[in-house]
Amino acid sequence: MKILHTSDWHLGHSLYNHDRKEEQEDMLRQMVEIVKEHKPDLFLLAGDVYHTSQPSAAVLKQFVDALTLILNANPEMTIVATAGNHDSGTRHEIYSTPWKAQNVYTIGNLSRDNITDHIISIPGKGYVLAIPYTYERNIPDVFFQQLLDTVAEMNSENLPVIMTAHTTVNGCDFAGHDYTSESTIGGIDAIDIKQMGEGYDYLALGHIHHAQFVHTGKHNVRYSGTPIAVSFDENYPHTVSLVEIGSHGERPNVKEIDIHNIHPLVTLPTEGFTSWDDAKKLFANFPDDIPAYIRLNVEVEDMLPPNANDEARAIANGKECKFCIINAKRKKREKSDAKILSVQEFQAESPLDIAMRYANDKGCTFDDDIKELFNEVIKIINEETRNN
Repeated sequence: MKILHTSDWHLGHSLYNHDRKEEQEDMLRQMVEIVKEHKPDLFLLAGDVYHTSQPSAAVLKQFVDALTLILNANPEMTIVATAGNHDSGTRHEIYSTPWKAQNVYTIGNLSRDNITDHIISIPGKGYVLAIPYTYERNIPDVFFQQLLDTVAEMNSENLPVIMTAHTTVNGCDFAGHDYTSESTIGGIDAIDIKQMGEGYDYLALGHIHHAQFVHTGKHNVRYSGTPIAVSFDENYPHTVSLVEIGSHGERPNVKEIDIHNIHPLVTLPTEGFTSWDDAKKLFANFPDDIPAYIRLNVEVEDMLPPNANDEARAIANGKECKFCIINAKRKKREKSDAKILSVQEFQAESPLDIAMRYANDKGCTFDDDIKELFNEVIKIINEETRNN
């Protein structure tokens, strides 16, 4: 069985108010070409199809058009697309019935009453266990293992078993994500790989943007990563994963296929921070004909000059690149206990960190019980936002 594993397209994403449709369209064109060349049996999109739970009509059409072209590139292929934490599960399933006639399965919500709704059989090729994003507390105990046990009873031909989920697994490398802590990434609590059960040949994960294997000793748990960067901190290669499995129990063979971004995200300087004057020189010397997005990393004593953004925009005039942001960081002060945050530093803080700072300023302490209650409130708010 041959699988093309991808995730986290984030269609509709804009970067500092710059529309990214052109580069997203080019990314989707590359997907079509990869399918034409490699002819996978399964095209697997593991969540975060859209960047928001209420994408525009134009973005919805972009996805439908892309799926149609991808399927036409290999009509015998099965497509499975699950909802991620950025997606609306209900919206994801609106057209699931007509799509099934084309061997396209869009799975948006968790079915507790009939777990076989999450089992997709590809005759003569294998089985797909498709689990969309849902809060961990909403997943019944041993749900994953029940799915795997059900497939084991069905799998008389010893075909490969593929499971997909959109979640954070302990031990993954979450470099580049905006909202991270040791146990939470992008608002999703990390789970232990043992909770995913046993019996799959390949676990195709979504949510983490850095393509990687999660080390389990079996070389069969993988994040495909996002095909094009969503933030400037995702300064690593972006790919899709081509996976081949001979039969159930065999180790998968995985090959990364690079995705080229026609509008790369570039930070100046490429490492660390520099002075405002030096940053302007770097920007001025940036090639005029490269259509990149530009972030400037600047270290300041106190504040940037009030006209700094205007200066940066003026430098961008006549260039193909687009100026996005000045990422300013204050120099460390040896004898200061209080930390003054820039706007960018404040935006990078998690809600818990901000609340703890506030409590500390008031002379209060967050104990473990208060932290647990606060995180529970954040989960409820995120869930309500996602369902609206």
